[in-house]
Amino acid sequence: MEILNSILNSIKEDAQVQEVRRGLNWTAVVSRHCGLASTMAQASCCNEEMAGGMEGSFTEMTALELAHYCFNDPTKTSLGLAAINSLLDVNPDKYTDIDGLQIVKDMGKGKNISVIGHFPFLANVAKEAKNLWIIERQPRPGDYPEERGSEFLPQSDIVVISSTTLINHTVEGILELCKKGSVKMLLGPTTPLTEVLFEYGIDMLSGSIVIEKDVVLRSISEGAGFMQVKKNGGIRFASMIKDYDDIIRRLAG
Repeated sequence: MEILNSILNSIKEDAQVQEVRRGLNWTAVVSRHCGLASTMAQASCCNEEMAGGMEGSFTEMTALELAHYCFNDPTKTSLGLAAINSLLDVNPDKYTDIDGLQIVKDMGKGKNISVIGHFPFLANVAKEAKNLWIIERQPRPGDYPEERGSEFLPQSDIVVISSTTLINHTVEGILELCKKGSVKMLLGPTTPLTEVLFEYGIDMLSGSIVIEKDVVLRSISEGAGFMQVKKNGGIRFASMIKDYDDIIRRLAG
């Protein structure tokens, strides 16, 4: 959990938690900003302990206190990542408003690409790639189980990693399997938009920024998926690239 610890240590300004929404698909924490993370549950039963029941009111906590939940089980880690994202400085004008998979599609022509997690529109990436391997903990038809990662990641020129790996604490093990010189992207709305992640060999961050808080909170309460929330106008894509020219050189080599 070194990565999460480094992100927490980089946060210099705390704020009171104003609101928390825990929807079917997304968790939101409002403090300095509105931060998002995927909602993750340990089981599909109505059990308060398994569902990460409250230990008092979250709005009596500061966001940095809530952010330390990121070291717990996945139900609470979702809260911790959303709290982290609520504290990070976000300037919409600073980020490219483009879907991360479009970046991968443009860079990945003729390349071996591994994707950790099942995302929409991967068929478009597959058309350009030499090989596209989708690695999933719960594989769908055409996906590969996570134990095949040790086979595919060392062969991959580009590795796209779902940011939910921060929630289930598998991201560091995935990065260790990637071959030297491969290009690595952290993808999904849970992604913390912080340059701290570049220090761990991640080259690109592709997440999202909440631009209409009330729209997003209402959509989360209604159980909307990410693309529906974006369609409702509350979110925009946000991407950060450490060194674009270096990435192109590595992929060309």
